[in-house]
Formats: sequence, structure tokens, C-alpha cells
Amino acid sequence: MAIPSESKVDVLIIGAGPAGLMMATALAKCGVHARIVDKRGTKVFNGQADGLQCRTLEIFDSLGFGHRAWDESNHLLEICLWNPNDKGVIRRSDRIPDTIPGISRFQEVVLHQGRIERFFLDTLEDCSDVRVERGVMPSSLEVDESLVEDADAYPVKVHLRHLTEEEATPKQTATSANGTSVQDGLFRSNLAKDDTEELIQKARLNEKANTEEIVHAKYLLGADGAHSWTRKQIGVHLQGDSTDYIWGVLDIVPITDFPDIRMRCAIHSASCGSIMVIPRENKLVRLYIQLTTTEKLSEEGGRADRSKINPQVILEAAQRIFAPYKIGYRKLDWWTAYQIGQRVGTCFSKSERVFLAGDAVHTHSPKAGQGMNVSMQDTFNLAWKVASVVKGHADRSILKTYEAERKKIAQDLIAFDRKFSRLFSGRPAKDVMDAEGISMEEFKDAFQKGNLFASGTAVDYEDSLIVAKPKDEGAVDSSDESGGKRRVVSDQSLAPGIPVGQRMPSVKVLNQSDARPWHFQERLPSTGRWRVVVLPGDITQPAQAAKLAEVGQAFDGESSFLHRFTPPGRPKDDVFEVLAMHHAPRHSVTIFDFPQVFRNFSDTDGWDYSKIFADDQSYHEGHGKFYETFGVSPRGCIVILRPDQHVSYVGPLDDPGAVTDFFSGFMKAQVA
Repeated sequence: MAIPSESKVDVLIIGAGPAGLMMATALAKCGVHARIVDKRGTKVFNGQADGLQCRTLEIFDSLGFGHRAWDESNHLLEICLWNPNDKGVIRRSDRIPDTIPGISRFQEVVLHQGRIERFFLDTLEDCSDVRVERGVMPSSLEVDESLVEDADAYPVKVHLRHLTEEEATPKQTATSANGTSVQDGLFRSNLAKDDTEELIQKARLNEKANTEEIVHAKYLLGADGAHSWTRKQIGVHLQGDSTDYIWGVLDIVPITDFPDIRMRCAIHSASCGSIMVIPRENKLVRLYIQLTTTEKLSEEGGRADRSKINPQVILEAAQRIFAPYKIGYRKLDWWTAYQIGQRVGTCFSKSERVFLAGDAVHTHSPKAGQGMNVSMQDTFNLAWKVASVVKGHADRSILKTYEAERKKIAQDLIAFDRKFSRLFSGRPAKDVMDAEGISMEEFKDAFQKGNLFASGTAVDYEDSLIVAKPKDEGAVDSSDESGGKRRVVSDQSLAPGIPVGQRMPSVKVLNQSDARPWHFQERLPSTGRWRVVVLPGDITQPAQAAKLAEVGQAFDGESSFLHRFTPPGRPKDDVFEVLAMHHAPRHSVTIFDFPQVFRNFSDTDGWDYSKIFADDQSYHEGHGKFYETFGVSPRGCIVILRPDQHVSYVGPLDDPGAVTDFFSGFMKAQVA
């Protein structure tokens, strides 16, 4: 075998599913050099996870392809609950909104994973030279602990091996009930054995030229699924359990007399199990079907016997649950089966140099529509932090917040999923005396409460270096001193509707210069930049105008965050973007009533007209009522937004120095 080639990279990503692709794309948007490898020879074309929640669509929009997902997907607007009547016959018992009205400008949609991955791949091609290296897998991983705190070092060493096309292609066909050959997803199911070691052995025998490479990386992400090779290399274990519930999944074009087949439905039968109906694009419908007769084999580690699961078995289970309604199909697009398991990793990283994300570090049932969403949100959280450190803008201490923030989300998700799965998989109670049965009222209540959690909009990060919670929410008192630096705390009363720790909510606002309406989130693209949003109130009032002038003077000062933490020679908004949103009538002011820090000047391009907004009536799209909706005080306030759109700080307009104090806790001073 030839001597392995060696190379260096800022970030190596193992696994090109949604979590890995999110990491690669978000890093590319930040200008960070990364590589992404996957042992599979092709991307997903059919099936797999496909529910996209509100927050995920907001993130997609910030990356530039939200409109593609929105336009191509099937939109879920209503949920129908079907339960047995006193004679045991299913009937529609309720209708509820699929997405809580008003929590986002987007609602839940469904689109198969192959298209979602295509959006990432196209974006990577447009904004970087990063391409997924397929049929490539790691065979060894080392971390030099003596170098982990050296910001310029490459302490992660990985051997990569190249697979043949045959080795990299999973066995993914089965015969459907009508004799056609269709793709299945069992190779990714938790009912399948891990094939990583087998592939490594095959790669060692591969005679293809240049089959081995040594990569030295500053950071590594393992987004390599539930059987994660990376997780095993760093000694992380998944804690939790699996249930006895076995579920089959069919993607079909149904032939049925069931009246709500194009609605999302939760159907409980009296004694034959449950079904979740998810209408999809192109007349497809996904059915999650409880299988009640599958045996478990102890020698398979508690996994169900795969040989007894096929599309016909799954369809027959569905037909029993749907009765007296009829259902069948002539077109089967994809199928799989899984056993519900709820587990979370003991930790999410090794030395803040090797990180785990997605199924590699937490697993749960897919019916809640959370797996792909939470996995992508893991790496969206991580990418900007790694980028800030790699580019020398921030201290490595911020990397500890990844596990602190995302492990809690994973634990909350599993608690939610455990309750949801129990209620969905259980038999409906016959009456109030039926202690073994599931209360359908309790199920409806859990479904409605779960909608907010599932949307992703309620994620609330706790107090940390990068989140300055109010004092009554666990923040350190602002009078405390640490190394001579003031530890700032937020004053949530200044804007109760902009909760510190949560993502920035959005309504329509107007560009001051051209009157164009924008959803405020649309002005927060994912580029790795922090935003400092000044809300000065009505600046036609002399007191508010004076405060705004003081903010401009403070931000322009030599000791301000803009000067201390922006690299010399870089644009003024390279690391921090300063925005203003005022509450005066738009016609009563111009951009020249604002300090120059809000309207930077270029000798070639003139004034920047993109950073000042008005909370006022638009000509064609109504009034967003930003100040009223979010309860912004007439006294105004300053809001700091992280690069992932989460709120770090809300503080008084007359204390602009707090912004510099906040960033002094973790940003690196830049010197010429």
C-alpha cells in the first residue's frame, strides 16, 4: 500500500446526513475551511426523516434556502384525532392546529430527506469549494491532549480509508406487495446491525490507489448516526432504554375511503394498535404503524426479528387499525421499521475538540417529528462557536456551552418523547375505571403542549458566558467582579416579549430608507456575525434622541467592542452588525438622524442603507407592531443577538457600556 498522504483542515465532519451537512454549510457561510466525509456512496433519495418544524425553516431561511423547502413541501395545518367510540369503532374526536398560530412565520411541513440534503449540497456549491467525499470512512482517531488548549494546533488525527463503490452502497431493496422493487430504510434502522467494523476490514483490503489518508484537524464533528463510530472512539455511551413497541413505516400513494388521509392524524384503535398519518408531497402519505405481533430475539440484543417485517405485514397491521375504513396501495415508495429507544450520550464532546451531534448522541422515536430537526439544530448551535474560535475572534471557553445547551435539549426531548410514545402506543381506556388504558384527553393535552416544544421556537438556553439571563433567572449579580470585568445581567422588563435565551421572534418592520417591509428575522442571515440591536423608542422625543446619540458615541469609542474585537483592516460590521429599530413615524425622521455607527460610509459605495428600521405601517403588508407585540419599553433598550439568532442580552438604552462588558467575557482583543 502507498504511503498515506497527509493534510490539515480546520474542521473534519464525519457523516453527511442533515446534521453533518448543516455543520458544513454553516461553517462555509462563516468562511471556515472544512471537509465532510461519509461512508455511504450516495445521498438519500427516498424516505428517511422528513418533518420540518418552524424553527428549522427559520434556520433554513437564514442560510438562504428556506423558500425552496417551503415551496416544495407539503404543509401540515391541522391534526385530526381519531379514537374508538363506545362500540370500539374509530371516529374523529377532535381537530387541533398542527402549529400553534402566531409562534412563527412558518408552519410545519414535510419533504423527504433527499431533497433537504440537496438544498444543503447546492448551497455548499454556491458559497464554498466544500464537496461531500463519499465512500470514505475513518479507521482510527487520536487526540493529542497536550495540544488541545493551543488555539493554533491541529490535535485531532484521523486515518481515512476509501471504500469501493460496491462497499459504499447499502443493500436497500425489497419486494412490495404488488411485485415492484422499492427502497427500504432498514440499513439505517435501529433494527439493523452496525456494519462499520465490516466496512473498515473491507477497506483494508482495497487495492485502489491512494486508499488511505491522514488528516490533522483542529476540530472534528461526529454526525455519523445512531451506530456512531466517533462516539465509540471517544468512549461516550448512550444512556436510556428501549421499549417493546415496534413500528413499521410505509410511504405510499394510498387507495382509501378514510376521509382525513390528507390531514395529519393520530389514530388509536380499540385493540389493534395506533397509526400516525403524515400527508406528504406528490400524493404520498407516510404511515407510522404500530406492530403488535412481532417477536423480539434476545440474541439480537433485544432487537426485533427483521426477517418477519416486510411491507405486507405492515400494511395488514394498518388495515386492522383503519377498520372499518379500507386502505391499500399500488405505489410503495419506501418502507422501514424501528423499535422505540430513548437514549442520550453521557457527554457531547472530548476536550472540546471532538464533538458529537444528532443521532450519534441522542435517539428517540420519529413520530414526534423531532429527530432531524434537533440534529440540525445541534450543529447550527455548534458551527458558529467553532467558527468564532477558529477565526480567532472568541476564546475556546465558549465551546463548553455546546454541551451545556444541547444536552439539556436532548434530555427534554427524550422526556417529551417518552411520554408521547407511551400515550400514542398505549391502548385507549374503555372508561374511567380502566387503569391500564390511556386517557384520550391526556393524549390530546400532551399533543397540544408538545406542539410548542416540537416547533423548536421555545428552546431556552440557560445563563452562561454567552447568555446574560436576568438576575431572578439564575444570572450572577452585575455587581460581582471577575478578573476586573463586570458580569452583566439582563433586564427582561424592558422587552418581555424578547426572552433572553430564546430565539429572536419576528414581525414585519420597514426599512427606513426605502419603506420595504421585511420580517425582522430575514435581516439576520447566518454569517457568523453577532447583532447588537438598538431599540431607541420614539426618537422625535428629545430624551430618546439624546440617549441614541450617547449610544452612538459609546459604540464609536476606541474602547468599545467594535474597536477592541474587530480585526484590524476588516469591515466595521465583520464581527458585529449594529442595527436600529425605532418607534417614531417613519416619515418624521431620516437615516441622518441616527449616529454614523448605524449607517457606515464607504468612499466607493456611499452610505449603508440596510441597518435602520422603523416600526410603522407598510403600504401593502400591514403593521408588524414590533414594540407593542414584544412589549418594548418606551424608554427603549439594547438587545444582543447571537449568530444563531438567540437572545444573549436585553438591557437599558442608557447603559451602552454593558455591551462591551458582555463581549469582554469571551471575545479576544484584536491587535494590529
